[in-house]
Amino acid sequence: MSSAANSTAFSRLAGARVLIVDDEDYIREFFESALESLGIEVGTACDGQAACEVLRDQPFDVVITDLKMPRMDGMTLLRHCSGCHPTTPVIILTAYGTIENAVEAMRGGAFDYLAKPITETEQIEIVLSRALRHRSALVENMELRRDMGERYMFDRLVGPGPKMQRIFDILTTVAPTQATVLITGSSGTGKELVARAIHFNSPRAKGPFIKVNCAALPEGLIESELFGHEKGAFTGALKTTKGRFEAADNGTLLLDEISEMPQGLQAKLLRALQEREFERVGSTQSVKVDVRVIATSNIDIEKAAEEKRFRQDLYYRLNVIPIRLPTLAERREDIPVLAYHFLRRFAKMHGKCVERISTAGMSYLNNAPWPGNVRELENAIERAVVLCRGEQIELGDFFISDDVPPQPALSLPASTLPAGYGSPLEPIKLAELEKQHILATLKTMKGQRQNTADALGISIRTLRNKLNEYRIEGVEI
Repeated sequence: MSSAANSTAFSRLAGARVLIVDDEDYIREFFESALESLGIEVGTACDGQAACEVLRDQPFDVVITDLKMPRMDGMTLLRHCSGCHPTTPVIILTAYGTIENAVEAMRGGAFDYLAKPITETEQIEIVLSRALRHRSALVENMELRRDMGERYMFDRLVGPGPKMQRIFDILTTVAPTQATVLITGSSGTGKELVARAIHFNSPRAKGPFIKVNCAALPEGLIESELFGHEKGAFTGALKTTKGRFEAADNGTLLLDEISEMPQGLQAKLLRALQEREFERVGSTQSVKVDVRVIATSNIDIEKAAEEKRFRQDLYYRLNVIPIRLPTLAERREDIPVLAYHFLRRFAKMHGKCVERISTAGMSYLNNAPWPGNVRELENAIERAVVLCRGEQIELGDFFISDDVPPQPALSLPASTLPAGYGSPLEPIKLAELEKQHILATLKTMKGQRQNTADALGISIRTLRNKLNEYRIEGVEI
């Protein structure tokens, strides 16, 4: 191999970790010498059983193994790698004239094979380069699927209160079906997150999820964006282009802010929903698609339809399964749990050792108006985590300027406060106020102790000790 080619190979393969498995010493030594010259870190094992022990203790990017070995052969090792190390490609070594064995191994999951005798390092380099690219794709795919699962499984959507639990029940029932869904709610309530959750928990999860923001597209372009166009259909249409409906075939199409769609286009959309077919701009030939439609709106779309600002027949077609997301002010019981959910995520993201929110900070969160809903709360928690200098978020951490509002009063139902609370003649003891606050929060959280501890900014152990004290005092818990 030329020096230039060798340099290219080194840069492409340097840092990779490859395990060589063969019962012949000279084979292992040959590979060790050849791969180390390419900047590869090499491990060796004399048979499949030894290889399993090595793989248990340290990771490798690629395994190159002989088929015929004592104790454990290459096929058994291949099955072990497929089950325990699914992102590690296995390359089989086979003697010339027994290629059928390598073909059988590839049917069993091997990535590729190398035929002995191997005389050119370049041959190894080509196969290894392909194997490493394959491994990168596998890892990326697994991470993407894990991310999708974590972000869009229904049990990852945070909302322990009754309003959100009712919505989760509906979503669980609706997701596996083909029904059209209309999600309404103020900005920041999580409409797109819910739409994605429906898609990724449906039979269409492996298909595309395509989003169209109807409010962001100019009126003259939205028809082409949705349905595509033929070459020459208008000035600038230099080639035939598929629209979002075709891109979403066998998947889900999210029509975000559907109420902003021009009325002139609503009739064509209605036909596409009813017939599952449409024509591209500039064409008379119908295109058939299999698409599930989810629409969102941040206005009262029913009222818009009554006022003739939106087609009633399209509204009825979209409104098969209506889901209205409550504002954060309507589900304040979820604020403490949401706050700690975001705290844990952003502490990990920013590498901060933030573990709790002070009583003053939580009181502020519970009483703030949150016109931006969950999105605004999420941003506030991230800002506080970034600004926090210790393990506990203080009230001032929610504000970049010095203009920190006074601490809001504790938001306790009047029925839970002791008699005489607030009376100048009968001042309340701090310990009594603390007890009533803890018991009221426990009631709000429906007896869920971990959620109560999170809301109060204390450990579950501290909460348990407090509740034991109250039982001794005769309080029924």
